[in-house]
Amino acid sequence: MTEANVKTKLKKEDLVQVISGKEKGKQGKIVRIERDKGRAIVQGVNMVKKAMKKKSQNDRGGIIEIEAPVRLCNMMIVCKKCGPTRLGYKLEGDAKKRVCRKCGEAL
Repeated sequence: MTEANVKTKLKKEDLVQVISGKEKGKQGKIVRIERDKGRAIVQGVNMVKKAMKKKSQNDRGGIIEIEAPVRLCNMMIVCKKCGPTRLGYKLEGDAKKRVCRKCGEAL
């Protein structure tokens, strides 16, 4: 199943919460978004072990833990006031602002 550039309102550095799957309830900031795959890497969420080869004489090889991507549909942005919520937009003059759907606070 290949998805072509998934549309999302989430951005890098947003605080999100995972809403389904084995990592349900965990929160973290978005490190990177992969729009072509519809996934995002969230800091401290979905940690997997990976075997790394030595790249240089000084470098240590071995097993390391890194974050694996999580699907965008399985996460919600976290509002400071009301917790996980959906995103909406409001026009203020010429600027388009992202707002919380529950309380209306700018995100």
